[in-house]
Amino acid sequence: MSAIVLSTLNARYWHSSFGLRYLMANLEELAAQSVMLEFGIKDQLSDVLESILQERPKIVGFGVYIWNLEPTTRLVTDLKRLAPEIKIVLGGPEVSYEADNLDICEHADYIISGEADFAFPNLCREILNAEESSPKWIAAGVPELSKVQLPYELYTEEDILQRVIYVEASRGCPFTCEFCLSALDIPVRQFDIDEFLAAMQKLHNQGVRQFKFVDRTFNLNMRVSRAILEFFLERMSDDLFLHFEMIPDRLPDSLRDLIVRFPPGSLQFEVGVQTFNDTVGQYISRRQNNQLLEDNFRFLRNQTGVHIHADLIVGLPGESLESFGTGFNRLVRLDPQEIQVGMLKRLRGTPITRHDDEWQMIYQSAPPYEILSNRLISFETMQRMRRFAKYWDLIANSGNFRQSRDLIWENRDSEFDAFLNFSDWLYSRESQSHGIPLTRLAEQLFRFLVDVEGLDEEMVARSIWDDYTSGGREDRPRFLKKFDLPNPQTRSNRQSKLPQRQAKHTPQAERTS
Repeated sequence: MSAIVLSTLNARYWHSSFGLRYLMANLEELAAQSVMLEFGIKDQLSDVLESILQERPKIVGFGVYIWNLEPTTRLVTDLKRLAPEIKIVLGGPEVSYEADNLDICEHADYIISGEADFAFPNLCREILNAEESSPKWIAAGVPELSKVQLPYELYTEEDILQRVIYVEASRGCPFTCEFCLSALDIPVRQFDIDEFLAAMQKLHNQGVRQFKFVDRTFNLNMRVSRAILEFFLERMSDDLFLHFEMIPDRLPDSLRDLIVRFPPGSLQFEVGVQTFNDTVGQYISRRQNNQLLEDNFRFLRNQTGVHIHADLIVGLPGESLESFGTGFNRLVRLDPQEIQVGMLKRLRGTPITRHDDEWQMIYQSAPPYEILSNRLISFETMQRMRRFAKYWDLIANSGNFRQSRDLIWENRDSEFDAFLNFSDWLYSRESQSHGIPLTRLAEQLFRFLVDVEGLDEEMVARSIWDDYTSGGREDRPRFLKKFDLPNPQTRSNRQSKLPQRQAKHTPQAERTS
């Protein structure tokens, strides 16, 4: 039994809650009477309730996020009905801003906004000592990072084998992009780099080879960035994989010199382009040098093996469909391995709401709060773009159609217009944008390229077959049986040790080099 239960509903089993681990690491003397219970949003809530109540806790703390608000609301409501004596404490982005009218907060005893590393333990001490004096709504403030205990020893063997391992060398963001919660998290604060790298060494010794950095601006502090890259270069192996969020227009020679030394596919940079429209950038308080961005992309694609995951947002104030399409074409021609087409979200607390009247911004009323329409893009068109984004993920980002996806716009001036046409055509035949088997998707792409675009069927068949077998498949879909096609490709060891999605985007010549 545990006096304190820390819990959350993760989006997927293989995710791990970084926030819970920070809270647990900073409970100090309370840690011995505490337990961390992670669940998934698809778990039966009655089973979750049973697991929590079996601990007979006095306090239950829940992490509340955009992906788990609705099931966590039901969970908290039922927990309070079953055991009203338990003190329920909420934290996380979804209850840190504009939360006064949320149903979940009505059933909670306390709500902590902001970074609760110290605020949560202090509140628990009050409750357990029967000295409650804190108000229901607690603003945690900004903790001094030099006093925050790092959570990395709380990653278990199961976590290391099966879950994403999140790490951070800093907190905060120097930018003020109005659609992002990080705009409220200024300034950037650094953990002690020596202490951080010592923790990374322990994780590495335990067998961790995939590290996902959640720093909003990894390439902001060159001294820290270089120290981290040098650390991992010294420990380079075939199965090492590092994910960083990068500022797109900041890549000086001092970083380039290190980046080129990493093997293909071992580094992934998540680069938030968001928009190429300078006027839209001004509307949302986003500063970006697009010329430097393009130069950095060309360097990364031509001289390194970095896997680039670039983001563009649909529905920003002032961004028309045509303007978005122009930016999309520009990004496609820079050739990142993945382009994440995201629908604008109205996250709680973000200043993007100041544009609601002028640009007639209408969002979903419930998570994930995506844009439904605005002054320039109707609801019907926004729906087309939702399907566009999902089909782009299936065709382009998945790596399953590395060669054949380019055939979609081979005879077109605009990659965006061509793929939107394909998206509309595919939806007219499938009536859904999910749950389409790979063989079915390959056949539909074949039919579109041959029947609609008029391309040579032998050439299209060979292109799709090369893509289909590049990941190690050997079966031949029925629609390809009539063609004289070569034997399936041989999969290399290097490819198999990379994360699956990144491996599919790594050319065969690079995998075996």
